[in-house]
Amino acid sequence: MIKDFQTYINEGLFDRNQSEFVVRRTDKGIEQIYIPKTKNELYSYIELDIEQAKKDGTYPNVNLKNIDVSKLGDDDLKGLFSDKIYAINPDISNWNIEYIPSKFFDGNKKIKEFTIPNIVTSIKYSAFHDCSGLTSVEIPNSVTSIENESFTWCTSLTSITIPNSVTRIGSYAFFGCVRFTSVVLPNSVTGIGELAFKGCTSLASVTISKHCNTWLNSFPENCKIIRRDD
Repeated sequence: MIKDFQTYINEGLFDRNQSEFVVRRTDKGIEQIYIPKTKNELYSYIELDIEQAKKDGTYPNVNLKNIDVSKLGDDDLKGLFSDKIYAINPDISNWNIEYIPSKFFDGNKKIKEFTIPNIVTSIKYSAFHDCSGLTSVEIPNSVTSIENESFTWCTSLTSITIPNSVTRIGSYAFFGCVRFTSVVLPNSVTGIGELAFKGCTSLASVTISKHCNTWLNSFPENCKIIRRDD
């Protein structure tokens, strides 16, 4: 839980003229929601929540649900958790974003698990690229597209559950996920890009719809492809 707005002002943590709050009813009652206008403002606010999490003893789990990113564009959110604040496990479950931005966690080797907000419809290019410590990610039924290189070299992922809302898996999407042993894709998936599962050296079998379009090199050479009736 964040400190109240007046406490922030009293401690000189925010300039009243530069910070914007709105009051909203949330699942925890009435809370102040911060609306950053630039990426640097967002960083500054997240850093305060990190310090609060350390005081509360919850770090590296950091509750960032009190932030509205609607005033930020793609360039502001791109690579957000790949550099300055890479070491946290962020809770953004009520962020109003309809996609996981490109390179959102790119190269983040600290994050262990992540829950994607249930309004997200697509996971963009390289969103989780080279997140070698990632062991678990929850993809909600709202997601329809997993784009190119989304999870390349997530070498600690042992499995992935693809919801039956997903229709397309992009090229190189899971390239190098070396701990996958089997993958079952729902009938909703009608297209799989080239090299999507290439480099998954432990992948023994993949089950897909008989109507799913794939490239010859979408899977490892010794992987068994099971075509399932719809």
